[in-house]
Amino acid sequence: MTAPDLVNLSGLMDDAKCFAFVRQRRWPEGVRCPGCNSEAVIRDGCDDTQPCRQRYRCKACASRFDDLTGTVLAGHHQPLRVWVLCLYFMGLNRSTRQVALELGLSPSDAQAMAEQLRRGLVAKAPATKLEGEVEIDEVYVVAGHKGQPAAVAKRGGSGAGASWRAPRAAARWRRTSRRSSA
Repeated sequence: MTAPDLVNLSGLMDDAKCFAFVRQRRWPEGVRCPGCNSEAVIRDGCDDTQPCRQRYRCKACASRFDDLTGTVLAGHHQPLRVWVLCLYFMGLNRSTRQVALELGLSPSDAQAMAEQLRRGLVAKAPATKLEGEVEIDEVYVVAGHKGQPAAVAKRGGSGAGASWRAPRAAARWRRTSRRSSA
């Protein structure tokens, strides 16, 4: 990871900085309309509930959108800084329960947020395309008994048929013989 990709966690605690961070990551070359991809976009006020959330209007298609329109972060009641911190804790491999405790959320809210963020990350990941020579390792049908069907049958595998009765009867015999000898 290069130095510009690092995120200062304490600097993201402010909503204004979180929205600036999202704008910078979403539109590195400038704001574009999510509907028509036009650069002819003007600012159109701010959100009523989140003053740092900028609204925009596209001159080309006349659509209105904001910083989060068309992202996995749009349409949720949690503040953006909570989403950013949740993503940060997920990057640290924290469990959903730990994320909920750290952020003061219910476990179900933290689980829903984590699932939503994972879906968004998977949707953004490019499809994997294999090229050139590809090697594939062997596949084990029954691990540890490759090429030894007698060992599989001996241990009660699918070739053993109704052999489950024999170990069960032996176990019953051991239980009853211990009682009678004592």
